[in-house]
Amino acid sequence: MFHGLSAFPLTPMSEAGINEKEYEQLIQRLVSAGVDSIGALGSTGNYAYLSRKERYRVLQIAVESAEGIPVMASISALRTLDVLRLAEDAQKAGASAVLLAPVSYQALMNEEVYLLYEQVTQSLSVPLCVYDNPSTTHFHFSEELHGRIAELPHVRSIKIPGVPSDPEAAKQRVSSLRSLIPPSVKIGVSGDPFALTGLNAGCEAWYSVLGGLFPKTCLRMTRLSLNGHADEAERISARLEPVWSLFRQYGSLRVASAVAEISGLVSSPSLPLPLTPLDPSAREQLKSILADIQTMEGS
Repeated sequence: MFHGLSAFPLTPMSEAGINEKEYEQLIQRLVSAGVDSIGALGSTGNYAYLSRKERYRVLQIAVESAEGIPVMASISALRTLDVLRLAEDAQKAGASAVLLAPVSYQALMNEEVYLLYEQVTQSLSVPLCVYDNPSTTHFHFSEELHGRIAELPHVRSIKIPGVPSDPEAAKQRVSSLRSLIPPSVKIGVSGDPFALTGLNAGCEAWYSVLGGLFPKTCLRMTRLSLNGHADEAERISARLEPVWSLFRQYGSLRVASAVAEISGLVSSPSLPLPLTPLDPSAREQLKSILADIQTMEGS
């Protein structure tokens, strides 16, 4: 469940609602590629812009279309009460695991975050992945806090943000965290531009935005790295560098939306307002580099 490539697809939507057919097709694309797990309603899945009812429907589609591939669902929300309700919904819909970030309007303290995870894990019957995403939550986990939370029941993975770009520093980061958490808790890297460095440093999973669109390419890169073929994986990552550059500049969600639209996977618009599409110059730049990625995906 928490090993290999976990692909996080876009939830295509507009002010008219969720495009259920296109979402189902995105899930089927991941199934055909044989990804290790599917991350529904992640940041790329626009969970923060959906009502509880909409989130439940998206998860239903994901689980029903996944053909047995484990589906992990985000249950993040501002209030603990809502998180608990979403956890109940996720389990009812058949999610194999839940993903929880400490989302808040007011800045949270360490003990408040610990209490959140403590309360939520008491009500779970499925594994939980801790989502460490400071760029969105503005909360910075200490390694000590990760260690405490990792001891709670049902905690089975930590989704860490991008590791340091220096390979040795990345290994030290992963090793330091590993020393504080049980072996049963797996470490997964997010932040696609840092994915290969994280995998080579000892992360067991890649929680991937691009994997939600080009699963074959990302799966190949993941398996090469995890099987000790770092040089071959690096060649793939180097070809993806133009996309990583756009991720850094515009954010992965807008770029993923544009990739999906340009590739004909979803219709436009595919983001909820007030989010707006990638600007025309960036879209032109993206068009010029997509051919190479599509070639890799088809090979």
